[in-house]
Amino acid sequence: MTTAALAETTDVRDLMAEIGRRARAAGLVLARTPAAPKDAALRAAAAALRARAADIKAANALDMEAGRQKGLTPAMLDRLALTDARIEGMARGLEDIAALPDPVGAVMAEWDRPNGLKIQRVRTPLGVIGVIYESRPNVTADAGALCLKAGNAAVLRGGSESFHSSRAILACLQDGLEAAGLPLDCIQMVPTTDRAFVGAMITATEYIDVIVPRGGKSLIERLSAESRIPMFKHLDGICHTYVHAAADAALARAVVVNAKMRRTGICGATETLLVDRALEGSLLPQLIGDLLDAGCEVRGDAAVQAVDPRVVAATDADWDTEYLDAIVSARVVDGLDDAIAHINAHSSQHTESILTEDAAAAERFMAEIDSAILMHNASTQFADGGEFGMGAEIGISTGKLHARGPVGVEQLTTFKYKVRGTGQCRPS
Repeated sequence: MTTAALAETTDVRDLMAEIGRRARAAGLVLARTPAAPKDAALRAAAAALRARAADIKAANALDMEAGRQKGLTPAMLDRLALTDARIEGMARGLEDIAALPDPVGAVMAEWDRPNGLKIQRVRTPLGVIGVIYESRPNVTADAGALCLKAGNAAVLRGGSESFHSSRAILACLQDGLEAAGLPLDCIQMVPTTDRAFVGAMITATEYIDVIVPRGGKSLIERLSAESRIPMFKHLDGICHTYVHAAADAALARAVVVNAKMRRTGICGATETLLVDRALEGSLLPQLIGDLLDAGCEVRGDAAVQAVDPRVVAATDADWDTEYLDAIVSARVVDGLDDAIAHINAHSSQHTESILTEDAAAAERFMAEIDSAILMHNASTQFADGGEFGMGAEIGISTGKLHARGPVGVEQLTTFKYKVRGTGQCRPS
């Protein structure tokens, strides 16, 4: 019986057990699968995405209409939307992942002991990865492909907002698996939008090895409190851009608008702008004017309010808010020390950028701020596994154990030790 049929008649925990058993079995196959079939599956899936673009857009239109009826914000609808360009981007992402070296079996380190033992630390798959996400259907392609490349079975639980779109994308991934002769259960999607399934999934310790959540603050908080399975997570994307006294004016104006406004609903969008007091009478009015003219609401401190009457007064809560919208908080800081102190107090440890021509200031900024990604003279919107050359990412981890920053193929492996001897016995 298919999991879709089971979903109509089965308790969520029994459904999770069935999906989990299938994932475990598929994961054992994948763990010993060489690179060529996995890469062939990814390339065939990319071809299927292109061939089925019309079907994917038709499914996405159903989700978009339902989203409008539910009153989703423009930023959320932007996350949900699939265009020809975004479908092509997903296909290229799969091909980029296929082109990466296979991490499974890669020797991370090796050494010989005085007693003749030869020791290697070797990459190995994590096993079964559960991915829980909300409105972004492209996560279906990215997560499924990355798990496959790293030799892991994937159990994908998308949100109700993207249900039809994600199923259409999954069909393309499974076309690729079938073409390469791999089990379709290597990538499974939960066939129900029942929220109770999330609880079953995050406690299924016998079937799932790691949970990767992609969603809003309430989802991450719930999973953090209730999951019995280790997670790669980030709670918020409160990203900062600091315009230092030695910033190039033209560079700063271009980067600030891009960092906030290119796509406001992604976790790498700048949410707080810090501007050095030395620029208060020169570059600050231009930066604020550029943002306002681009359609961004600016919530500023007294110094920022003074440069443009359109600026709204910031509250204390604004410095700790991830807007995911065309809103930015902005304040003037008294030099590099003040900027670093503000960021360390309010950052979610995701991504921060300094705009400056002073290399020493940039190095201090990167050394003294404890975030996963630090940038110099670049938009925070580059906080993305694809932009890092990783093909794609399954998420940005702000934790400090196992994986940090973009979680790509290598981060979806663990390691084991291979020890080779010639009959050595440990002395009594």
